[in-house]
Amino acid sequence: MLDINQIVNTFSSTITLFGSPIFIFIIKTVFLTISGVFAIGIFLFLKNTGWLEIKIIEDVTEIVTHKPYRAQKTFKQWGRVIKRLEKRKEAEYKMAIIEADSLLEDVLRKMNYEGETIKDLLEQIDSKIIPNIEEVWQAHKFRNNIVHDPSYELTYEQAKKIISIYEQTFRDLQMF
Repeated sequence: MLDINQIVNTFSSTITLFGSPIFIFIIKTVFLTISGVFAIGIFLFLKNTGWLEIKIIEDVTEIVTHKPYRAQKTFKQWGRVIKRLEKRKEAEYKMAIIEADSLLEDVLRKMNYEGETIKDLLEQIDSKIIPNIEEVWQAHKFRNNIVHDPSYELTYEQAKKIISIYEQTFRDLQMF
């Protein structure tokens, strides 16, 4: 049988061991290392998932440039639309209209509008957000005619007018 004095001595020596500076240093080092590994893991996870970019980098960029974060990318894509229109070939300005409509859909999705089609997205928008929403609907109908009827004829003047509707919409959304 264990004597009570032995139990007290064992307990006392154990407490003395845990209270020794070397033991405390070792425990602190182990836990700091584990904390560092977890901190690095959390940072890498946030960086690789894109959360860090969305929450911090986008906000800082918008504050500094006074424009939406993806405006520069949208502006480059818009440049390709304009180049297609300038080629003055019916097939090219039909593609310009299709690309402009697709670009609008992308922008609206990035603004957190939800829906399967651009029609679903446009139904959620009123004239406070896009003042020329009725013209956008008409432009989208032209786009649908182009896509669903390959023989649909479109003049350069019509294409230019439709592209100008999309351009005004992007300006209203402050994309450029």
